[in-house]
Amino acid sequence: MACFTIPLAEAIVVTAVKTLALRRNTDKLISESKKQKIASIREKISTLEKMLYGGSFLLAIEHIYHGEVVLYPPFLTAMNTPEEIPAMLHEMATVGVGMAVLTTLAWGVMTGISSWLSKRRNKKSIVGGIA
Repeated sequence: MACFTIPLAEAIVVTAVKTLALRRNTDKLISESKKQKIASIREKISTLEKMLYGGSFLLAIEHIYHGEVVLYPPFLTAMNTPEEIPAMLHEMATVGVGMAVLTTLAWGVMTGISSWLSKRRNKKSIVGGIA
């Protein structure tokens, strides 16, 4: 019914945190390596944003297709009757939170593996350059 709203809310929070925490630093006093590290972090967080926004968008389209979301108020068909609201909230708390956590976990694993492979590749190129 409204499970897509939880990953969407997480995406909005991630966007806000990224915007506040990783403002573009044009200060000339910052070293080039620090600028590269900030750019790398920004890129990784942007990947999480895309995963969350994309998944939320596709779920919203699926819910519109099945008639669970309509384009007029109250937008969620579960809001039409008070008896359906607890079921909607339960779905949001279980399915929506589960999807958001799983998406973030998948992103974390993907980012960790990417970082590990990058460090491994750099270590091999350093060792290979010495020999």
